[in-house]
Amino acid sequence: MRALFGLALLTATTSFDATAQQQSTEVEGFIQEQVQEHQLDEDKVRQWLSKAKKNEEVLEAIQRPWEAKPWYQYYPIFLTEKRLEAGLKFWRKHEETLERAEQKYGVPAQIILAIIGVETFYGSYMGKYSVLDSLYTLGFHYPPRSKFFRSELGEFFQLASEEGWNVTQAKGSYAGAMGFGQFISSSYRHYAVDFDGDGQRDILTNPVDAIGSVANYFAMHKWQQGQPVAQPLDESQNWKELVSDGMKPNLKRSDIEDKGYELPSHSAVNDKTKVRVFEFETEQAHEYWLGYDNFYVITRYNHSPLYAMAVYQFSEQLKNEVE
Repeated sequence: MRALFGLALLTATTSFDATAQQQSTEVEGFIQEQVQEHQLDEDKVRQWLSKAKKNEEVLEAIQRPWEAKPWYQYYPIFLTEKRLEAGLKFWRKHEETLERAEQKYGVPAQIILAIIGVETFYGSYMGKYSVLDSLYTLGFHYPPRSKFFRSELGEFFQLASEEGWNVTQAKGSYAGAMGFGQFISSSYRHYAVDFDGDGQRDILTNPVDAIGSVANYFAMHKWQQGQPVAQPLDESQNWKELVSDGMKPNLKRSDIEDKGYELPSHSAVNDKTKVRVFEFETEQAHEYWLGYDNFYVITRYNHSPLYAMAVYQFSEQLKNEVE
């Protein structure tokens, strides 16, 4: 028995040593990549990494995303009277900024508002996790998406270098998203804008920059001004055969109508307009929606039809209250 225990202990120790060695190799490779490809100072990168800690809570959180819920459990999280009231208050306070963003980027104020409302309840819940720890944990201790999060950790270091940040102070979601609009580091670097002209791109504490940055994100992902987002489909027709995996519009309206389906009309579209049929689970059955290019653009912010539908429906609530 003692011999077997010793063998088991030796095997476990050897496995631990191999894992530790592999991680050390990966960390060293990451450091050299930051130095050689992104011209960051090696000592600074090593210093930053020495402050990073593995966070087990982050690993637990990423395995239970809200988007894994069925639609009927998902939308009540976001479509609430409390969030609507907060959105209208935020709209009144930043009306001029929202109008300016809409004019410059062509993105409706209600869409910008819905994003910020869904993401952080207008800055009330911007995340409690250290961005450094989250990205380090997921980059080196979560194999299913380690490549992505390691890349984001590199983006975070570049962002910190560019903006002069203390890397230990930034807080965000378990996935490392930051600020009013919950931008990941690469999005912060590429889409954040200085919308108030003070010389800083601050979406962490400045709602004006956050509004402009969300609008810029949508514009850069080809939001089509004046075009629809989504339309509900008549429940009397059998839409299920048109549902398929994916989010980008894949059928022309005429393709669907040629199959004998009747589609809702819209003044801004024609037979050649591309769409996609989406299925959402209700408590009793399913409901079906027609998604346009602008629906797809919302999924570029969060790659989930559930998220895009919640944002769209919330934006419509906001718009209807203001009109």
